Amino acid sequence: MQPVKDERSLGQILKDLTSETSTLLRQEVDLAKTEMSEKATRIGSNVGSLAVGGAVAFLGSLALLFALIYGLTSLLDQFMSLRVAVWLAPLAVGLVLAAVGYSMIQKARESLRHEGIAPKKTTESLQENKEWLKTRMH
Repeated sequence: MQPVKDERSLGQILKDLTSETSTLLRQEVDLAKTEMSEKATRIGSNVGSLAVGGAVAFLGSLALLFALIYGLTSLLDQFMSLRVAVWLAPLAVGLVLAAVGYSMIQKARESLRHEGIAPKKTTESLQENKEWLKTRMH
């Protein structure tokens, strides 16, 4: 099989290569912008979840605190002195609510930890473009 002969001049080839490279770089910048925007949205959502999780844990502890403390104090009062039941009930309730809140915060943090900041698609595309340019130069 005979190789295909390119009838373009060296100047035209360089001009075409420059034009294609410029277009490619613009496309890569656009891809990076889009990818970073998507990542920022996901990270923002996870940070929001982290804040909401903390607020829910705090509000939940306040809302349940009074009812649980009074109920538990009444229950403990049957087995021990009221003096001990009055501080033991809020301690037990506080520990449970703190554990729930901590769990929510850890879940959001873990989700954030797995969200990398580097634009993976853009990096892969740049590698492919590098290889493409190498083949075009030879």
